[in-house]
Amino acid sequence: MFFSRPLLLLVAVSLNEVSLAIDPWNKQISVSPLSRSLLSTSRRSADCSGGVINNKLCSSPLLSGGGDVESVSPSGEISTTEVSDANEEAVEQQDINEAEQPKEEELEDGEAPAVTDNDSPAQSSLENLFGEGFGGHCVDSTAKKYAKKLKNRNNLNIQRKVTHCMFGLFFAGLNTIIPRKTFVTGTAGITAFSLTVELLRYRRGFGWMNNAMHFFLGNTLRKHEMEGKFTGSFYFFFGVTLTAYAFPKSAATLGICQLALADPSASFFGARTRHVYWSRIEGGLGGLGRNKGILGFLGGALFCFPFNYRMLSIAKWGAEGIPGGRQSLILASLSLGLAGALADLAVPTPAVCMPKTVLGVPVPPFHIDDNFVVPILSGYACTKIFTWLAWPSSLELSKRIFF
Repeated sequence: MFFSRPLLLLVAVSLNEVSLAIDPWNKQISVSPLSRSLLSTSRRSADCSGGVINNKLCSSPLLSGGGDVESVSPSGEISTTEVSDANEEAVEQQDINEAEQPKEEELEDGEAPAVTDNDSPAQSSLENLFGEGFGGHCVDSTAKKYAKKLKNRNNLNIQRKVTHCMFGLFFAGLNTIIPRKTFVTGTAGITAFSLTVELLRYRRGFGWMNNAMHFFLGNTLRKHEMEGKFTGSFYFFFGVTLTAYAFPKSAATLGICQLALADPSASFFGARTRHVYWSRIEGGLGGLGRNKGILGFLGGALFCFPFNYRMLSIAKWGAEGIPGGRQSLILASLSLGLAGALADLAVPTPAVCMPKTVLGVPVPPFHIDDNFVVPILSGYACTKIFTWLAWPSSLELSKRIFF
């Protein structure tokens, strides 16, 4: 298709049907009827991105000679004019429309893709199952549409932080009320459902998932979460599930509370103090803590302190009271806040992502997320703090956490 127009022109010359009458001032070319027919055929078959083909604008050098738009008059003359501002806007609009519509060569849903020399059978089957977005590239146009409206991670986004805190405290409360096995089973099911949604929503034909997600979560979503990356909800539920499974109920609940409190508060204070250059950790320590801040870390730890103190002070200690008294209570509350904020600090920004392929096989766009790291490290730290202070690991927290 790319060489069709030059070949047709050569045929016209060989038939001696083209009579050139070039006017250097008007840049006009006169052609015979047969040549005009050949040019029209070559124009329709030319492989042009954004041109005058079937009423589409074209700026291809093959058609316009250096970026000018050509038009064919009824008399057979081809004249050139400069592209106007309106034409440029039409080109941009045409590109947007083509990006939102599936290409003709693209496969229909359920059709198996052809295996090329560069694609292994495993790679092709996975891409057929999960779509081209499986490797982290956004495919469905609905995700692209919402990505243009959302803010990036540098935006403060108070609504996202409040929603994160409320969900975290809600699941921490559930963990204290319902049996451990029931809680772990339920959160594992939510995690599996969330993973399924993340794997499918970038695939063509599943754009309704992005519509539903944006309808319920709205501006709490971030830009990168509609550009091929997983949302934080999957890592949130995955981290909560593993924390509840791996640690005693009291340690797991406190770990989930650090996720609910330390994560958003450290992010808030870090954003507010990002212009305090001495507190910034630019490169991090081997990547850990990259683009985070010391002041954000301290702010998150101090924010958690009163909540931790309240939870531990109303726990069911028994007749003997708190081992170590008020001093150990303050020490445990501050240590838990520091553990949660430190776990958040350790996760670099932007996140470390897995490669798109491993041994030629595409993998999901997993990355290290603080929603996964914070509850696990905080729960582990809680078990060590309890051991250090000689507190019982079977300590029962209040059913209402803070009341």
